Amino acid sequence: MITLVQDSFSQFAIGPFPFDPKHSAIGEYHYYPAEGNRGGWYDPMVYYGWTGPTWIITEDRGIKYMEQTRPQVAIKAAHWPMLVKGEEGWQDYSLEATVRPLSTLSHVGIAFRYQHARRYYFLGLEGGKLLLLKRDQEDIIELASVPFSYDCDHHYRLKISCSGAKLAASIDGTELLQAEDSDYASGRIGLSSRMPAQYSNIVVTMTESQHTEWITASTEAAWSLANLRKSYPQPRLWKTIDFKNFGTARQIRFGHLNGTDELQLVLAQHQKRVSRDAYAHISCLTAITLDGEVLWQLGEPSILEDHSLISADLPFQICDIDGDGYDEVIVARNFELMILDGRTGEVKHSIPTPMSAETEATGEIFSLPFKQYAFDRINVDAIRIANFSGKASPTDILIKDRYSRVWVYDNELKPLWLFHEGITGHFPYTIDVDGDGKDEMFIGYHLVDHDGKLVWTLPVPTDHTDEILIGHWNPSSKEPLIAIASGDEGFMIANMQGEIVHKHMIGHAQRVSIANYRPDLPGLDMCVSTFWGEQGIIYFFDCEGKLLHQIESASNGNVITPVNWTGDGVDLVLLNGNTQHGGLIDGHGRRVVTFPEDGHPDLCSEVLDITGDGRDEILLWDTQRMYIYTQDRPASVPTAVVPDKYPHYNSSNYRGEFNYPKPS
Repeated sequence: MITLVQDSFSQFAIGPFPFDPKHSAIGEYHYYPAEGNRGGWYDPMVYYGWTGPTWIITEDRGIKYMEQTRPQVAIKAAHWPMLVKGEEGWQDYSLEATVRPLSTLSHVGIAFRYQHARRYYFLGLEGGKLLLLKRDQEDIIELASVPFSYDCDHHYRLKISCSGAKLAASIDGTELLQAEDSDYASGRIGLSSRMPAQYSNIVVTMTESQHTEWITASTEAAWSLANLRKSYPQPRLWKTIDFKNFGTARQIRFGHLNGTDELQLVLAQHQKRVSRDAYAHISCLTAITLDGEVLWQLGEPSILEDHSLISADLPFQICDIDGDGYDEVIVARNFELMILDGRTGEVKHSIPTPMSAETEATGEIFSLPFKQYAFDRINVDAIRIANFSGKASPTDILIKDRYSRVWVYDNELKPLWLFHEGITGHFPYTIDVDGDGKDEMFIGYHLVDHDGKLVWTLPVPTDHTDEILIGHWNPSSKEPLIAIASGDEGFMIANMQGEIVHKHMIGHAQRVSIANYRPDLPGLDMCVSTFWGEQGIIYFFDCEGKLLHQIESASNGNVITPVNWTGDGVDLVLLNGNTQHGGLIDGHGRRVVTFPEDGHPDLCSEVLDITGDGRDEILLWDTQRMYIYTQDRPASVPTAVVPDKYPHYNSSNYRGEFNYPKPS
C-alpha cells in the first residue's frame, strides 16, 4: 500500500482552525482567506449567523483531535459542516479516520470522492445505523445501511474503500457495508458532522496499481493543461499604482474625468455607522490618473482598514450626466445627493436625501438594525444611472436605501418617482425591454415600468436577488430573458411575462455572468457562483439553462467576471487574483491563465480594456497598491472582437457581468 495522507493534526497548535471571526460577506467579492495554518485542509462552509470557529484543534493524553463544534440547531438543514483535503483527481483509494461522536443526535462521518460541498459520498453514523449516502445538491440518497450501536464515549475507526463503482465500508476492521455507484468517479476527502465530534489519525492509501493509474492520469492531465496554457497569453505586468493613504477595496470607479480617451479612477473610503455595514458613509473621495497623480480629493483620507473594507456598495458613480463631454461624479455623502465636476471635485448641484418618515408608511422597511431607521434622512446605499426619461443617453439618477425603497431623479436632481414594494435586493437592472425608448427596471423580483409602476412580480417567496442580467443570450428565444442569482432561492431564469422557466437549487447563488464561454455550443453561456453555506462552487449553464459543469474553487472571492483575454470572441472567467486559487478558467473549468509569483496584491480584482487594443486587462489591488496586467503577446487575430459590456457608469459589487456580441 502507498500512503498519500497520514494526518494526526500534530502540525497544529491547539486552537481554532482558521476562520473569519466576523462571519462577514467580504468574501463574496474579495479574496479574503482566513489567516493561519491550514495544514492542507480547507473549510468550504461559511454563514453570517455563526459565531466562533466551526473547527478547533484539541488535545487529550498526547493525541491531537480536529473537533467540529457546531450543533445542528445552529446549522441550516442543507449545511453540513465540512473540512476538506486532497486532490480532485483521486479516483480509487481507501480513507480511514478515527471518529468520536460527542453527541449522537445527528450524523458524524467522513466524505469521499468529494466534488464540492453539495456533491459527494458520505460514510457515517446516524440514528443507530452505519450509513452510506450520496449527496447531489438537495438530494440525499441512501446507498446502504446497517444497524450499528454506538455512543458518545468511544472512538470508532471508519474506513471506506472505493474501486471503480464498488464501495466497501468497515468499522474497527470489520466490513459491514457494500454498495455500487458510478456517479462520482473521483474527488477529495472530507470530515463532516452535524453535531460536535472529534477526528484523529486520517489516512488515505492506494494500492500500487491504483497509485500508478492515478499518477499516470494526473501526469497526462498536467501535460495537457500545460500545453493548453501555452496557447493562451499569460499576464504581463503593465503598470503599478501607489494608493498612498487613500486606498480602498472594491470601491473604485472608472471614467473619463478629463474628457479624454484615457481612463481615470475615483476611490472611495468610508466610515461605518450604527451597525456593521448597514449605514456606511463615504468619508473620502480621491480622483487619480493611471499614473497615480491626484486630481482632487474630497474629505480626509485614512490608512485604517476599517475605512476601506466593506461588504456593500458605496453610493457613487461616474457619468457624463449633463452632456458636456466631461464625466461628473454622482455621489451621496452626509445626507446629500450631489453632482460633482469630475475635473475639480467641486459641487455642481446638490439636494438633501429624502426624509425616511415620508415613505415608511407606504410599505415594509426590511432588514433594519434594531428595527428602526437610524436617521431622519435616507443614508443612500447605492446609485444607478438609467434612462427612464427617454433621452439619447442615460442621465436619470436612481438611489436606494439598503433593501426597501428606490427614488429616481433627473439630471438636475428633480424628483421623478418613488418605488416601494417588497425587498429590493442590492442593485437593480435597467434596460428598455418594450422598445419605447425608456428603461424598465427589474429590482428584487419585480419588473417596474419607466414611470415607477409595477408590471409584475415573480412568484418567489423568500430571500432577495443578489445579481441580475437581462439579454438575448438564447437564440431560440424571441424575447430577452432574465437571469437572477437569488441567494437560497438559487439560480433562476425568467421570461418577460413574469414566468420562471428554469430554477436550479444550487445552494446560495451569489454571482452570475453571461458570455461566450463555450464556443462549441449555440448562444451564450452562464456562469454562477455560490457563497453563503457552501461557498466557492462554480456552475456553468448553456443558453437553455442546462447544467454543463460544476467545480469547487476552494476559496472565496470569485468574481466570475467574463474576460475578453484573447480578442477572438471566446471569453474566459476571472476567479480572483491569487496565484494558487485564482486566475482565468475556461468554460470547462480549466485554469488556463495563472498569475505570476511577483508579490502582487490579490484582495480585489476587476476587468477593463485599459490599453485600448480591444482586449481586457486585469486589475489586481489591495488598499495600498494596484497591479495592472496585460497580455504577454499580441492578439492572434488582426482585429480584436470587442463585446458589449456593463457600462462604467453603473459599477457595483452586486451586478451580473456580461460580454454580449455587439449588434452587426
